[in-house]
Amino acid sequence: MRRAFCVLAGVVLAGCASPPAPDDTAPSVPGMPGAKPLPAEGPLTVPPLSRLPDTTPRKLAGGFTQATWRDLPGWDADNLEQVWEGFLRNCRGLMRPTGGSLTAPARAAPRDWQPVCAIAADPARAPAAGDTAAVRQFLQTYLQPWRVLGADGKPAANTVTGYYEPLVRGSREQGGKYQWPLYAVPKDLLVIDLGGLYPELAGKRVRGKLQGRRVVPYDTREQINAGAEKPAVLAWIDDPVDAFFLQIQGSGRVALTGGPGAGDTIRLAYADHNGHPYGSVGKWLADKGELPLAQTSMQNIRLWAQRNPGRVNEMLNVNPAMVFFSEEAITDPSAGPRGAYGVPLTEARSVAVDASFVPLGTPVFLATTRPASQTAMNRLVFAQDTGAAIKGAARTDFYWGYGDAAGEQAGRMKQRGQMWVLWPKAAGQPKAR
Repeated sequence: MRRAFCVLAGVVLAGCASPPAPDDTAPSVPGMPGAKPLPAEGPLTVPPLSRLPDTTPRKLAGGFTQATWRDLPGWDADNLEQVWEGFLRNCRGLMRPTGGSLTAPARAAPRDWQPVCAIAADPARAPAAGDTAAVRQFLQTYLQPWRVLGADGKPAANTVTGYYEPLVRGSREQGGKYQWPLYAVPKDLLVIDLGGLYPELAGKRVRGKLQGRRVVPYDTREQINAGAEKPAVLAWIDDPVDAFFLQIQGSGRVALTGGPGAGDTIRLAYADHNGHPYGSVGKWLADKGELPLAQTSMQNIRLWAQRNPGRVNEMLNVNPAMVFFSEEAITDPSAGPRGAYGVPLTEARSVAVDASFVPLGTPVFLATTRPASQTAMNRLVFAQDTGAAIKGAARTDFYWGYGDAAGEQAGRMKQRGQMWVLWPKAAGQPKAR
């Protein structure tokens, strides 16, 4: 979700879903050079195989072992009434050609999916969207479960965290309580793709700016806010912690409660970042003796800031990283922001994964538990995002949706989980491009 960071439930703020890497199709998604944006809804168009180049397969870090539908815990209990639109939306992403670039996260092989997506696009053969039994039968007919294995070849289990799209209050103009800026991409920000010269560094990028003839690191958060020439401001927020958490999530909605356009809601989407590593404000509070480490939740950090308004900047500047945004219209309020796959995320049905183990665009069956509980939460989801802290086989970040209720769930989620990828039966073992 173009997010640089997220919240690890109830503990220390740490990296979560990350800025997307470039894709290989026509450029137009902000912060994702080369990725064509896809509409939330609309007809699914499936190209012929001749228009989907058979690019070289990409080696994944783990593997897969064939499973059966009976191996998926709770598969028969998953209510699939809301899944079909998500499946079609995911197919729109799957049907984009790949160009074999190693600078982009690994994607599910489009040619493997073309026959299944073609059937899904045919009203005569596709199931009724709200018919759980028909959707389940379609999936079982055309897809095969594969258990995700780690680099050691063993079935993987890993941490499942949560993220969401926050809603904050702001204005297009600075004044009164609106004093906390969310910036557009600075004009002097340089992004250098090291893989262009050194193949062994494929996917590695550095960010900086020119100082004479030298490229130097870009400014930190503190330097940007204190600088004489600041980036353009897209919105001024009425609460510093709200502004900070929106950056942590990497995307969010701003309800314009003052100034021009008051009453409107806009989306600020991840566009880029300043290249500095994330610094944990939760760990800083714990190290300073301000909060016990186990209590450095999003809610408690907010309360600390309210009790210590004179130290808010001191706390926030512990994190030198800064996220920059672009403004997007909200054409479909039910659709989430675009993930690293360029597809609008679906509430409670999209996840961020480590694409070196599970290629983006892959339907996944996730077996985990609900936040801060042992209650089973087993469901079909779609791998549509990546993350700076989402590393390892079966490591997952679950997208809870939009608003405060979603934020409450995301903030408490730090569970264990396992996953199976669902792949076209006729295509054999899952493959990445």
